Amino acid sequence: MPRTHKTLPRLYVEQPLGAGASLTLGHEQTSYLLTVLRMQAGDGVVVFNGRDGAWLARIAAPHRKAATLALAEPVAPQTPPAELWYGFAPLRTARLDYVVQKATEMGAGVIQPVLTRHTQLRNRLKPEKLLANAIEAAEQCEVLSIPVIAPEIGLPALLAGWRAQHGLRRLIVCDEAAPSSSPLDSLAELAGLPVGVLVGPEGGFAEDERALLLAQAFVIPISLGPRILRADTAAVAALALVQATIGGWR
Repeated sequence: MPRTHKTLPRLYVEQPLGAGASLTLGHEQTSYLLTVLRMQAGDGVVVFNGRDGAWLARIAAPHRKAATLALAEPVAPQTPPAELWYGFAPLRTARLDYVVQKATEMGAGVIQPVLTRHTQLRNRLKPEKLLANAIEAAEQCEVLSIPVIAPEIGLPALLAGWRAQHGLRRLIVCDEAAPSSSPLDSLAELAGLPVGVLVGPEGGFAEDERALLLAQAFVIPISLGPRILRADTAAVAALALVQATIGGWR
């Protein structure tokens, strides 16, 4: 994106984007631009929808209930959807939001809650809230492809259906019980292959869950080092390792 547009607010919209199009914003986005940011007619905004790249738009009609934007020009081409699958045991609310935001920033293409024996959050998850966190992260970090929020699934069901759902994709499992060692050699062997990353709950996987994981031919266990990490810290560490060694950062 041009440096001249770096300071402009970015908004995710669902409408198609193209030359000459206009968009009518809902109340929340209108209030954000006009009340919070105190923007006026003619001010610029960058909009994206996950399909048509990023566009510069200008406020054409600053109505307080539903502002209208006029698209001016494209400023960044659409990036392809990320291939990285990320699964995690849901955490309590604030840290759950954090994990979804960071996974989006780190380039996950699919984010899926995985229920385990020691999962902290047992109440029903709200997919719309998880998606809102992903969109917020994408708006703030110039991510143009919004990750898919897959429905929650139990660990045994995930493993039983892995091959049918994911084909040859390998599943990198952050195994807190594994001997402390560098994961780089294990990851290097996966170069060029589609992968997923699974981070377990606080307290780790139950023994029978760990045995079930290690019995799968597609599972690659890795250690994240000698220190015990919180689950949200482990998520960032694991995604950074994968992206830096075999993913989109190379």
